[in-house]
Amino acid sequence: MGTLVTGTAATYVEELTVRTNERREILCLTPEVERIVRESGIVDGLVLVNPMHITASIYVNDLEYGLHQDLMDWLERVAPFGGPDGRDGPEYLHHRTGEDNGDAHLKRQLLGQQVTMPVRDGRLHLGTWEQIHYAEFDGRRPKRILVKVVGVVPA
Repeated sequence: MGTLVTGTAATYVEELTVRTNERREILCLTPEVERIVRESGIVDGLVLVNPMHITASIYVNDLEYGLHQDLMDWLERVAPFGGPDGRDGPEYLHHRTGEDNGDAHLKRQLLGQQVTMPVRDGRLHLGTWEQIHYAEFDGRRPKRILVKVVGVVPA
């Protein structure tokens, strides 16, 4: 049997800014998203986490650094970095725009764009090992992450 939660509908939005030290890097966002959910006052609903950049992903998986490396290695095999002249790897057609990040766009497509996670009792409702991660594929500059909580606040 389900649970009915009543109250007033509300939304709460906050933007995080991250800057990775490396071009390709994974950061755990769970503590920041948990803080935002708490501050929102929303007790039941959903939280959307969106990287707002086309060369980054938000995904959910285990917080295990070997797995982070495995993911990055897998993505590199599928969409290897390549310079605009093809010397360092494949030359992507996207490089004709003057960019050198064709691989980053493809990696983002493989890992996904954003996640929507449940909120219950004013907290993230995660599975045992689930953590929210930000994967950067063209970093070393400030990037924004949108966190939007939608749901019910107590009446």
